[in-house]
Amino acid sequence: MITGGDGRRLTDAEGHSYLDFYSGVATSILGYRVPEVWDAVAKQLRTGVVHISPYYIDETRVVLAEKIAELSGIPDAKVVFTLTGSEAVDLALSLAALHRRSNQVLALRHAFHGTSYGAMAVTGDRRWVGMGLAPFHVSHVRGGYDRYHGVYRELDDAAYTEACTRDLTEVIGVSTADRVAAMIFEPVQGVAGGAPLAAGLLRAYQPILRQEEILLISDEVQTGWGRTGRHLWGYQHHDVVPDLLVFGKGTGAGFPIGGVVGRAEVLESMSGIRMSATSGDPLSVVAASVTIDYVRSRDLPANADRVGSLLLEGLRREVLGSAIVADVRGQGLMIAIELADPATGDLASEVAVRVQETCRRNGLLVGLGGTEEQCVSLLPPLTLTEAEGREGLAAIVSAVRSVEHERVRSVEPDRPETGGAAPRPKAAP
Repeated sequence: MITGGDGRRLTDAEGHSYLDFYSGVATSILGYRVPEVWDAVAKQLRTGVVHISPYYIDETRVVLAEKIAELSGIPDAKVVFTLTGSEAVDLALSLAALHRRSNQVLALRHAFHGTSYGAMAVTGDRRWVGMGLAPFHVSHVRGGYDRYHGVYRELDDAAYTEACTRDLTEVIGVSTADRVAAMIFEPVQGVAGGAPLAAGLLRAYQPILRQEEILLISDEVQTGWGRTGRHLWGYQHHDVVPDLLVFGKGTGAGFPIGGVVGRAEVLESMSGIRMSATSGDPLSVVAASVTIDYVRSRDLPANADRVGSLLLEGLRREVLGSAIVADVRGQGLMIAIELADPATGDLASEVAVRVQETCRRNGLLVGLGGTEEQCVSLLPPLTLTEAEGREGLAAIVSAVRSVEHERVRSVEPDRPETGGAAPRPKAAP
């Protein structure tokens, strides 16, 4: 039970302090008790207005929309606000469908786009698929987590990109009918387990999509505002420009806000109301505007790159040879440690849960990810310092070694001390 927070630390009901490496599933991107955000929200509260109907002019909403449009990298962009990232995904898909006069959508296998009806339809994870009566005809293609397991794991980026490009062409030719409205993607598949898209993949997809006039939608709900390092948006690592971009979660540093930014001609495809009564409320809008300014003025994308590299390199150096670690991957401050059973090499959710719990006892909060929850997920606030990065790294390494000791000893009780790590297990197909 969390009762307080300050900086990158949370306090529970018993007074224990934890370094937060999950930030509310990438929502509290600035951490906690941020004076700039508090002051902006307090100023808005003093006006006496916590809700303004979308039918009225609200200067704060206009300022934020102009700011996001300019920073999106999309030419001639307009913005529509929503309450959540899931709602924004639904809206982006609806806009694409209306613009293209088609309900057919391409999405990536292992993708997660939210828990609303349309978002679940394009999700490529068996925990959410098969819902029936989906509003879109969805065809899933390879391109994300496939890179990190099974037969594709042994391919380099170039060979993998070639295989995925052939798959995309085949799916369009075989599994779709007439026109396709859009392809939606996450630059890093978060729920799948911190799986960055292969370098060059989207650039290879783009000529095929353009030939078919298929719109490109970048789901930046988790990756937006610098989490992947160096850039504000995850798509900017791939030398492409999407037609629509979805944002949410961290935009308001904990206050609920999401939205779609995209080419004006696409957003204008919907002639009716495009926002709900409470979307873009003043408190969330002023929090979001200050959050974006904070991210840019302190160059948090560069910090995510620097501290993320410290974590990623440290984890690969310290735990990648462990008998319970199948993989360490990620980008910026979006990292996953994939866990396995030392006896079989199969990916193992129970081992991930054990590492997560041991981290908590070590004073560190981490999450779970992967289609079987076989990954420990790291999504710290973007304000994480190098000293805090090293502190968290030490806690994770200690947890992995402790759980490895328990698991290996339970499998091989008479195994002699060797001083070295067991061979790296193979990820299950």
